[in-house]
Amino acid sequence: MTHHLHMRMLGHRVMRYAGITLGCLIASSAINLFLVPAHLLTGGATGIAMIVYYLFGLPIGLQTFVYNIPLLFMAWKLMGRAYTVDIIIGTAIFSFLLDLTRPLNAYAPVNDMMLTTVYGGVFAGLGYGLVFRMNGSTGGFDILAAIVRKYYDLHMGGVLFSLNCLIMLIAAFLFGMAPAMFTLIYMFINATMVDKIVAGFNQRKAVLIVSDRHREIAESIIDNMHRGVTFLHGQGAYTRRERNVVFVCVGTTQVGKLKFIVHNVDPHAFVIIMSANEVMGRGFGRINQNDAAASDENAEDENERR
Repeated sequence: MTHHLHMRMLGHRVMRYAGITLGCLIASSAINLFLVPAHLLTGGATGIAMIVYYLFGLPIGLQTFVYNIPLLFMAWKLMGRAYTVDIIIGTAIFSFLLDLTRPLNAYAPVNDMMLTTVYGGVFAGLGYGLVFRMNGSTGGFDILAAIVRKYYDLHMGGVLFSLNCLIMLIAAFLFGMAPAMFTLIYMFINATMVDKIVAGFNQRKAVLIVSDRHREIAESIIDNMHRGVTFLHGQGAYTRRERNVVFVCVGTTQVGKLKFIVHNVDPHAFVIIMSANEVMGRGFGRINQNDAAASDENAEDENERR
């Protein structure tokens, strides 16, 4: 049994690193195919490396890895082995592929700056999102932000935004306002795409229904929509009445049908519809095995370190 579990975890680890490698390949290709020919930037240590590349021609990938060394050393000392090992691997793969895909500079598919910005953001976001989806990292300012958040209780997104704004100010001073402004558009598209990939494109809706006819509503949902329903026990704050709240998750296209069912049973029902980025379990997607495997690997590393 233990051997079987070990082999399964090994398989998950191989698939996970394969996904991280594919994500790094897509992101590095997007940088060399879209951003570099247009003299645009990205955020983090790679953004700094691109500035130096435009000025002096030093390889972006090699620079990125060198700039990450002190950050990785800090992470090893302050965050521990379990956090750092995966980042070292992701950083090494990403840095290597940045230089390997450098010949793509000569094959820029479009000359329009806005199209370059949009497609660069989409494809780089796809690559980074895949890396993050596999619970990996390409290093850079993410390390610094995680350390700052742990020891100074600052919001990680705010730290990253501040650091990237500093890079944009430097870029605006060196190359003019236009490249810096297009880079900000790229960063926005890239971040949006990353969020979509990590959270999942197929968004669901979580619905809470408060009604005295909760049983009839639940039965109608089960019979007509074939969705599982849960009763949450609640109490009215003013009336102190005990009542059941109907909780159900449905696809976006099923919301209209659900509202129709509720209205037919109880037109006065109180309904709350909330967006759920990702729903896993019976009737929906399976729990991401790569995330689970990554958690098991981190737990193993922590035990070894202790």
